[in-house]
Amino acid sequence: MKNILLVLMLVFGASVFGQNKNAKAVIAVDGVCGMCKQRIEKAAIKTKGVKSAVWNIDTKELRVIYNDQKATLASIHTSVAGVGHDTEQIKATDQAYESVHTCCKYRDQDVQKDHNKDN
Repeated sequence: MKNILLVLMLVFGASVFGQNKNAKAVIAVDGVCGMCKQRIEKAAIKTKGVKSAVWNIDTKELRVIYNDQKATLASIHTSVAGVGHDTEQIKATDQAYESVHTCCKYRDQDVQKDHNKDN
């Protein structure tokens, strides 16, 4: 009986320590402007378990802090692609991409050039 109790304590203890409530990740996300930034961050933060989401316009990197027991990287990628932004793993559907503002059409070379002039 003591052995069973000891094994149960070890298994439970390992599972508690295995949780990462502050996992960090960097995800490449396409976008071109401040409106894209707001949309990307809002989509990521609305994903259950995501605590922080900051997208950098220059590097195109979304830095997230999340509870890996409540969110997965796949769910974050799906949320961001769902609002029209391609990630390194998921391409937004044409319907989702068409929903973004005209100035946010990051797949359009002319839009990219227009935004690069500002930098």
